[in-house]
Amino acid sequence: MQNKLNDYTKSREYFERALKVIPSGVYGHLGPASGCMTPVEAYPFFASKAQGQYFWDADGNKFLDYMCAYGPSVLGYGDPDVDEAFKKQLADGDCLTLPSFKMVELAELLVDTVKSANWAYFMKNGGDATSYSIMIAREATRRKKIVFVNGFYHGVMPWCQKIDNAGVIEDDIRNALYIEFNDFTALEKVFAEHGDSIAGFIGTPYMHGNFKTNVTPANGYWQRVRELCTKHSSVLIIDDIRCGFRLDLAGSDHFYGFEADLICFCKAIANGYNISALCGKDFLKPVASAIMFTGSYWMSSAPMAAAIANINKLKKLNAPKFLKETGQKVTDIIVKAGALHGFEVEVSGEPALFYLMLKNDYSQIIHQQWVAECVKRGVFLTNHHNHFTCMAMTDSDINFTGEVAEEAFKVTRKNNPKFFGD
Repeated sequence: MQNKLNDYTKSREYFERALKVIPSGVYGHLGPASGCMTPVEAYPFFASKAQGQYFWDADGNKFLDYMCAYGPSVLGYGDPDVDEAFKKQLADGDCLTLPSFKMVELAELLVDTVKSANWAYFMKNGGDATSYSIMIAREATRRKKIVFVNGFYHGVMPWCQKIDNAGVIEDDIRNALYIEFNDFTALEKVFAEHGDSIAGFIGTPYMHGNFKTNVTPANGYWQRVRELCTKHSSVLIIDDIRCGFRLDLAGSDHFYGFEADLICFCKAIANGYNISALCGKDFLKPVASAIMFTGSYWMSSAPMAAAIANINKLKKLNAPKFLKETGQKVTDIIVKAGALHGFEVEVSGEPALFYLMLKNDYSQIIHQQWVAECVKRGVFLTNHHNHFTCMAMTDSDINFTGEVAEEAFKVTRKNNPKFFGD
């Protein structure tokens, strides 16, 4: 384990330059103000390169990366097979007047792979896929209202934000209905009151929201949701942007034993190359065909070639099994390290996308301190987001994680004697 703590001099210099020409310097969830990288002095702001399970920041510090680019790096950075497929197609042509036949091949592969898919449509961002799914649901049903699960995140378009978010007005969310995850009684009530107006229900496979314990579905929950949507002729949409291909290559709806009408993919579809997809049932294909929804680079073929190589390699390696087992090993070793210094670590969600919190740390400040100590020692975690495993991770990496986690717990306990009554 490295003894010298990371220095971020160059990252800070770049950030000062960025502030002059870029709003917030670094924007979105990666920005210092987002809350996921607090205290900010523990984190770098800019990367320089990446390979496998590691990235290096602008100062040359090396990190074992449990964020995996917030999910896209599923095989590991710079996978040679995926990169070769991308480069080969790039040499033949990428963004052209007409789409490449690679679009057909990728759609066929997704239909063959994803259990609930009869067709596929390609875009660039997860938010593109969720937005298109909502348009399809509303056009198919000629209804307006959408049911959301509290704690949701389906992108940054106004329809899927909250009224107190900057730039969002009441009209943007006028047709949003909200329930709690796993509360089927509440969902029944919402459908009883608004069923004739509900175009669709959108939810993630399990509640993997930020800043809170992640929650997996109760026994039979999704099957009952499926029945209720069918009864009221509402479209069931699964946002599989974060979980897709990590839990089950056939889709996370298949993993939990039901079938969605529409299912959205992005992060792990092409190992970091920019493409997303919406897959759906046959009865919605005519509706999808009737909606004008496209973009300047949506038929770019090099990312499609990368996606084909990525999905085939995930199949060959039985990726969900490896990712689950790796996540379990990582969390087990972190829990053990915490216990050695009096910390009770809560692990929630699915192992391939594990979420960490310290029990009894209601302010979450001590949790933030512990994460910061890990980051300063070369294990990159964030505070209030689920973490990811990738196919490049090894037992040596897991052991290194345990060593860093234990040292970080030791330092955190020393810095918080009142928390333990020391």
